[in-house]
Amino acid sequence: MYDYTGGKAWKIERQQRILEEAYRLFSEKSIEGVTMPEVAEASGVGRATVYRYYPTKLDLVVAIGTWTWNEYIRSHGALLTQEEIEEMSGAEYLRFFMDGFLDLYRNHGDLLRFNYDFNSYLRSADGSAEQKQPYMRMVDNLGQLFHTLYEKGQKDGTLRSDIPEVEMFSGSFHIMLAAVTRYAVGLVYVPESGADPENELMMLKDLLLSHYCVNG
Repeated sequence: MYDYTGGKAWKIERQQRILEEAYRLFSEKSIEGVTMPEVAEASGVGRATVYRYYPTKLDLVVAIGTWTWNEYIRSHGALLTQEEIEEMSGAEYLRFFMDGFLDLYRNHGDLLRFNYDFNSYLRSADGSAEQKQPYMRMVDNLGQLFHTLYEKGQKDGTLRSDIPEVEMFSGSFHIMLAAVTRYAVGLVYVPESGADPENELMMLKDLLLSHYCVNG
């Protein structure tokens, strides 16, 4: 997509403001329930300005999905130093990876609500594969991070070698993300007494780890 900012600081700041305001609106309401003119008004810019940065709503939605997930992956990864990563076993690194989903549930319900809507929108929206490429590259980068921990676990013998990397990544990522999202958006009935969503999610994480790690 054409870069309208031209590297100019004020244009980059305005683009960031559009992203942040659109993300807030989409998280509070829904992607389908928010129009581009509403995004422009919330961002304090004209409609034409929004369309210069993002020619279609799909371009804007993909940009937000890419930005928010890249930011979260970066911030969660920054909790560890390179030295700490090198000292971890593959199984310990996988636990850290999966702890990120619990952190999402505890502290980033807005991202989970947006992502719930985002997935549906991405499947139904008319658009080219090229428009969705920025988000797909982000997913590929996440896969590369998982590849690092998988290789570590194969070398140190702490992760099962009979489970292919793609299967382990898909299972751990999709199952945990689906679970924390369902709790975050209220798709799971939680009685007023006798249930603790966080404990249930921790139990799910531990069950997956016992399946993927050697000797549980």
